[in-house]
Amino acid sequence: MIPAERQQLILNLLHEREIISIAELTQALQVSHMTIRRDLQKMEEDGLLTVVSGGAQLAKRILSEPSHLQKETLNAAEKAAIGKKAAELVPPNCCIYLDAGTTSLAMCHYLWRRSDLTIVSNDFEVMRYLMDKTESSLIFTGGLVQKQNCSCIGHLAAQTLAALSIDLAFISASSWELRGITTPDMGKVPVKQEVVRCSKQRILICDSSKYAHTATYLAVPLTDLNMIITDSGLSEHAQKMISKLDLKFILV
Repeated sequence: MIPAERQQLILNLLHEREIISIAELTQALQVSHMTIRRDLQKMEEDGLLTVVSGGAQLAKRILSEPSHLQKETLNAAEKAAIGKKAAELVPPNCCIYLDAGTTSLAMCHYLWRRSDLTIVSNDFEVMRYLMDKTESSLIFTGGLVQKQNCSCIGHLAAQTLAALSIDLAFISASSWELRGITTPDMGKVPVKQEVVRCSKQRILICDSSKYAHTATYLAVPLTDLNMIITDSGLSEHAQKMISKLDLKFILV
Protein backbone atom coordinates (compact mmCIF):
# COMPACT_ATOMS: atom_id res chain seq x y z
CA MET A 1 0.00 0.00 0.00
CA ILE A 2 1.46 3.38 -1.00
CA PRO A 3 1.55 6.29 1.52
CA ALA A 4 -1.30 8.17 -0.16
CA GLU A 5 -3.58 5.14 0.18
CA ARG A 6 -2.64 4.65 3.85
CA GLN A 7 -3.21 8.30 4.60
CA GLN A 8 -6.65 8.26 2.97
CA LEU A 9 -7.59 5.23 5.07
CA ILE A 10 -6.36 7.01 8.20
CA LEU A 11 -8.58 9.98 7.32
CA ASN A 12 -11.54 7.66 6.72
CA LEU A 13 -11.06 6.10 10.16
CA LEU A 14 -10.76 9.51 11.79
CA HIS A 15 -13.97 10.72 10.16
CA GLU A 16 -15.68 7.71 11.75
CA ARG A 17 -14.02 7.99 15.16
CA GLU A 18 -12.60 11.59 15.41
CA ILE A 19 -9.67 10.23 17.46
CA ILE A 20 -7.71 6.99 17.08
CA SER A 21 -4.60 5.46 18.65
CA ILE A 22 -1.39 4.53 16.85
CA ALA A 23 -1.82 0.94 18.06
CA GLU A 24 -5.26 0.76 16.42
CA LEU A 25 -3.87 2.19 13.18
CA THR A 26 -0.98 -0.28 13.02
CA GLN A 27 -3.42 -3.14 13.50
CA ALA A 28 -5.94 -1.82 10.97
CA LEU A 29 -3.33 -1.08 8.29
CA GLN A 30 -0.88 -3.88 9.11
CA VAL A 31 2.20 -1.64 9.13
CA SER A 32 4.80 -0.64 11.74
CA HIS A 33 4.49 2.06 14.39
CA MET A 34 7.26 3.99 12.62
CA THR A 35 5.35 3.96 9.32
CA ILE A 36 2.20 5.25 11.02
CA ARG A 37 4.15 7.97 12.83
CA ARG A 38 5.67 9.15 9.53
CA ASP A 39 2.23 9.22 7.92
CA LEU A 40 0.74 11.15 10.83
CA GLN A 41 3.57 13.69 10.83
CA LYS A 42 3.11 14.32 7.10
CA MET A 43 -0.65 14.64 7.50
CA GLU A 44 -0.23 17.07 10.40
CA GLU A 45 2.14 19.21 8.31
CA ASP A 46 -0.58 19.25 5.63
CA GLY A 47 -3.16 20.44 8.17
CA LEU A 48 -5.29 17.28 7.95
CA LEU A 49 -5.05 16.15 11.56
CA THR A 50 -3.38 16.77 14.89
CA VAL A 51 -1.04 14.31 16.55
CA VAL A 52 -1.91 13.76 20.21
CA SER A 53 -0.32 11.56 22.86
CA GLY A 54 -0.46 8.00 21.50
CA GLY A 55 -2.57 8.79 18.46
CA ALA A 56 -4.23 11.42 16.28
CA GLN A 57 -7.43 13.41 15.97
CA LEU A 58 -9.05 15.42 13.22
CA ALA A 59 -8.05 19.07 13.06
CA LYS A 60 -10.85 21.13 14.60
CA ARG A 61 -12.41 23.33 11.94
CA ILE A 62 -13.90 26.68 12.89
CA LEU A 63 -16.62 28.14 10.69
CA SER A 64 -16.85 31.54 12.36
CA GLU A 65 -14.98 33.54 14.96
CA PRO A 66 -16.40 34.42 18.38
CA SER A 67 -17.32 38.06 18.93
CA HIS A 68 -14.96 40.49 20.64
CA LEU A 69 -17.12 40.32 23.78
CA GLN A 70 -16.94 36.53 23.84
CA LYS A 71 -13.18 36.49 23.29
CA GLU A 72 -12.56 38.90 26.18
CA THR A 73 -13.57 36.22 28.70
CA LEU A 74 -11.55 33.37 27.14
CA ASN A 75 -8.03 32.51 28.40
CA ALA A 76 -7.58 35.95 29.95
CA ALA A 77 -4.57 34.95 32.11
CA GLU A 78 -2.73 33.43 29.16
CA LYS A 79 -3.42 36.50 27.00
CA ALA A 80 -2.14 38.81 29.74
CA ALA A 81 1.10 36.80 30.04
CA ILE A 82 1.58 36.76 26.26
CA GLY A 83 0.85 40.49 26.04
CA LYS A 84 3.35 41.30 28.78
CA LYS A 85 6.13 39.26 27.14
CA ALA A 86 5.37 40.77 23.71
CA ALA A 87 5.48 44.32 25.10
CA GLU A 88 8.91 43.65 26.56
CA LEU A 89 10.24 43.01 23.05
CA VAL A 90 9.31 46.46 21.70
CA PRO A 91 12.47 48.61 21.36
CA PRO A 92 12.54 52.42 21.67
CA ASN A 93 11.37 54.71 18.88
CA CYS A 94 9.84 52.15 16.56
CA CYS A 95 6.65 51.57 14.59
CA ILE A 96 4.59 48.53 15.60
CA TYR A 97 1.41 46.92 14.34
CA LEU A 98 -1.18 45.42 16.71
CA ASP A 99 -3.51 43.06 14.91
CA ALA A 100 -7.20 42.92 15.79
CA GLY A 101 -7.83 40.77 18.83
CA THR A 102 -8.03 40.60 22.60
CA THR A 103 -4.38 39.49 22.95
CA SER A 104 -3.35 42.75 21.26
CA LEU A 105 -5.64 44.60 23.67
CA ALA A 106 -3.95 42.81 26.58
CA MET A 107 -0.60 43.94 25.20
CA CYS A 108 -1.77 47.57 25.33
CA HIS A 109 -1.87 47.41 29.12
CA TYR A 110 1.93 47.15 29.06
CA LEU A 111 2.51 49.72 26.29
CA TRP A 112 0.37 52.72 27.09
CA ARG A 113 2.99 54.41 29.28
CA ARG A 114 5.35 54.58 26.31
CA SER A 115 5.48 57.88 24.43
CA ASP A 116 8.12 57.01 21.85
CA LEU A 117 6.15 54.64 19.61
CA THR A 118 4.03 54.77 16.50
CA ILE A 119 1.27 52.20 16.96
CA VAL A 120 -0.74 50.99 13.98
CA SER A 121 -3.88 48.88 14.37
CA ASN A 122 -7.10 47.83 12.65
CA ASP A 123 -8.83 47.21 16.01
CA PHE A 124 -11.32 49.77 17.36
CA GLU A 125 -10.92 48.59 20.97
CA VAL A 126 -7.13 48.83 20.80
CA MET A 127 -7.38 52.36 19.44
CA ARG A 128 -10.05 53.39 21.94
CA TYR A 129 -7.91 52.16 24.84
CA LEU A 130 -4.74 53.85 23.60
CA MET A 131 -6.41 57.14 22.65
CA ASP A 132 -7.42 57.64 26.27
CA LYS A 133 -4.03 56.77 27.75
CA THR A 134 -0.91 56.98 25.62
CA GLU A 135 1.18 59.82 24.22
CA SER A 136 2.54 57.59 21.46
CA SER A 137 1.43 58.32 17.88
CA LEU A 138 -1.50 56.26 16.61
CA ILE A 139 -2.50 55.20 13.09
CA PHE A 140 -5.82 53.48 12.43
CA THR A 141 -6.07 51.52 9.20
CA GLY A 142 -9.72 52.14 8.42
CA GLY A 143 -11.40 49.79 5.99
CA LEU A 144 -14.50 47.63 5.90
CA VAL A 145 -15.96 47.56 9.42
CA GLN A 146 -16.47 44.13 10.94
CA LYS A 147 -18.90 45.00 13.71
CA GLN A 148 -18.82 41.70 15.60
CA ASN A 149 -15.05 41.79 16.07
CA CYS A 150 -14.70 45.58 16.40
CA SER A 151 -12.13 45.76 13.61
CA CYS A 152 -11.51 46.78 10.00
CA ILE A 153 -10.71 44.29 7.27
CA GLY A 154 -10.44 44.01 3.49
CA HIS A 155 -8.43 45.73 0.79
CA LEU A 156 -9.01 49.27 2.08
CA ALA A 157 -7.32 48.37 5.38
CA ALA A 158 -4.54 46.65 3.45
CA GLN A 159 -3.98 49.78 1.32
CA THR A 160 -3.24 51.84 4.43
CA LEU A 161 -0.71 49.25 5.56
CA ALA A 162 0.91 49.24 2.11
CA ALA A 163 1.96 52.86 2.63
CA LEU A 164 3.79 52.07 5.89
CA SER A 165 7.11 50.60 6.98
CA ILE A 166 6.57 48.68 10.22
CA ASP A 167 9.35 47.47 12.50
CA LEU A 168 7.44 44.83 14.47
CA ALA A 169 4.04 43.36 13.64
CA PHE A 170 2.20 41.48 16.37
CA ILE A 171 -0.23 39.20 14.55
CA SER A 172 -3.20 37.49 16.15
CA ALA A 173 -5.11 34.36 15.12
CA SER A 174 -8.39 32.61 15.80
CA SER A 175 -6.85 29.35 14.56
CA TRP A 176 -3.32 28.19 13.84
CA GLU A 177 -1.48 24.97 13.13
CA LEU A 178 1.77 23.80 11.58
CA ARG A 179 0.86 25.21 8.16
CA GLY A 180 0.18 28.65 9.60
CA ILE A 181 -2.54 31.11 10.59
CA THR A 182 -5.96 30.34 9.15
CA THR A 183 -9.23 32.28 9.23
CA PRO A 184 -12.87 31.65 8.28
CA ASP A 185 -13.13 35.28 7.12
CA MET A 186 -11.70 35.99 3.65
CA GLY A 187 -11.64 39.72 4.44
CA LYS A 188 -8.87 39.21 7.00
CA VAL A 189 -6.51 37.61 4.49
CA PRO A 190 -5.36 40.74 2.58
CA VAL A 191 -4.77 42.59 5.87
CA LYS A 192 -2.59 39.88 7.36
CA GLN A 193 -0.73 39.32 4.11
CA GLU A 194 0.02 43.03 3.71
CA VAL A 195 1.23 43.20 7.32
CA VAL A 196 3.68 40.40 6.53
CA ARG A 197 4.89 42.23 3.42
CA CYS A 198 5.44 45.64 5.04
CA SER A 199 6.91 44.52 8.39
CA LYS A 200 10.55 43.80 9.19
CA GLN A 201 9.69 41.40 12.04
CA ARG A 202 6.49 39.36 12.34
CA ILE A 203 5.43 37.84 15.64
CA LEU A 204 2.42 35.61 16.28
CA ILE A 205 0.80 36.31 19.66
CA CYS A 206 -1.79 33.62 20.32
CA ASP A 207 -2.76 31.34 23.18
CA SER A 208 -2.42 27.58 22.91
CA SER A 209 -6.18 26.88 22.93
CA LYS A 210 -6.31 28.02 19.29
CA TYR A 211 -3.59 25.62 18.15
CA ALA A 212 -4.69 22.59 16.08
CA HIS A 213 -7.73 24.53 14.87
CA THR A 214 -8.10 25.24 11.18
CA ALA A 215 -10.33 27.36 8.97
CA THR A 216 -11.00 27.80 5.27
CA TYR A 217 -8.37 30.42 4.37
CA LEU A 218 -4.63 30.13 4.99
CA ALA A 219 -3.65 33.74 5.70
CA VAL A 220 -0.02 33.49 6.84
CA PRO A 221 2.26 30.43 6.66
CA LEU A 222 4.32 29.90 9.82
CA THR A 223 7.40 30.16 7.62
CA ASP A 224 6.57 33.87 7.10
CA LEU A 225 6.91 34.53 10.84
CA ASN A 226 10.02 35.35 12.85
CA MET A 227 8.65 34.44 16.26
CA ILE A 228 5.73 32.81 18.09
CA ILE A 229 4.72 33.77 21.61
CA THR A 230 2.19 31.42 23.20
CA ASP A 231 1.53 29.81 26.57
CA SER A 232 2.84 26.63 28.18
CA GLY A 233 -0.45 24.82 27.57
CA LEU A 234 0.82 23.96 24.09
CA SER A 235 1.35 20.20 23.81
CA GLU A 236 4.87 18.77 23.92
CA HIS A 237 4.42 17.33 20.45
CA ALA A 238 3.41 20.72 19.04
CA GLN A 239 6.38 22.36 20.77
CA LYS A 240 8.71 19.78 19.26
CA MET A 241 7.32 20.26 15.75
CA ILE A 242 7.41 24.07 15.91
CA SER A 243 10.96 24.03 17.30
CA LYS A 244 12.08 22.49 14.00
CA LEU A 245 11.01 25.62 12.12
CA ASP A 246 13.36 28.52 11.46
CA LEU A 247 11.80 30.91 13.98
CA LYS A 248 12.06 31.88 17.62
CA PHE A 249 9.59 30.24 19.97
CA ILE A 250 8.67 31.64 23.39
CA LEU A 251 6.40 29.98 25.97
CA VAL A 252 5.01 32.04 28.86
